[in-house]
Amino acid sequence: MTDVRIDRTETSGTFSLDGGTWEVENNVWVVGDDSACVVIDPAHDLDAVARLVGDRTVQAVLLTHAHDDHSALAPEAGRRFGAPVHLHPEEAPLWRLAHGEDAPETTDLADGQRIAVGDTELEVLHTPGHSPGSVCFYGPELAWEGETPVVFSGDTLFQGGPGATGRSFSDFPTIVASITDRLLVLPVETSVLTGHGPATRIGDEAPHRQEWLDRGE
Repeated sequence: MTDVRIDRTETSGTFSLDGGTWEVENNVWVVGDDSACVVIDPAHDLDAVARLVGDRTVQAVLLTHAHDDHSALAPEAGRRFGAPVHLHPEEAPLWRLAHGEDAPETTDLADGQRIAVGDTELEVLHTPGHSPGSVCFYGPELAWEGETPVVFSGDTLFQGGPGATGRSFSDFPTIVASITDRLLVLPVETSVLTGHGPATRIGDEAPHRQEWLDRGE
């Protein structure tokens, strides 16, 4: 059994895209052991994130996607924690929207890449649809509330179905295909640790796929 644990905090702020701005609450996940960790989507409040990190070394800041509620503070987080910021290269247009044409460079994530965290690994799953370079992080040895394994789904899959589409750079058929091909094939007991709102399980969401398709975008 791994010594790596999962810590969570919820932060509040805004999300802006396509001329609109919305109030949002984000889940921030810190994954690691007593000495080192990674931070997933450090949103809105870096002091709250730092309290979760404590005196541990941050090995990487991992972004599920580049919407500004997830990524606006990522460069500052990288500087504060002395860690590289990792993002899928297909998120470049949204990264520039969040940070301008002179946006800071990031370290590329690739589908199938494995990221060492303590004595275990996270696997990168490219799951486009909510945005072109959205990714999930699968931890086959990690546990949440006593259940193993887990997947950090960002805004790809929530309790109740797919993440939002209909805005720039998103596509409903693509997100359903990503969920079907990359997430619903995971063990039914997999905990889905989302970018917003409560966790769910693959086995709780899979039976509703046809309902998503019928509902459409």
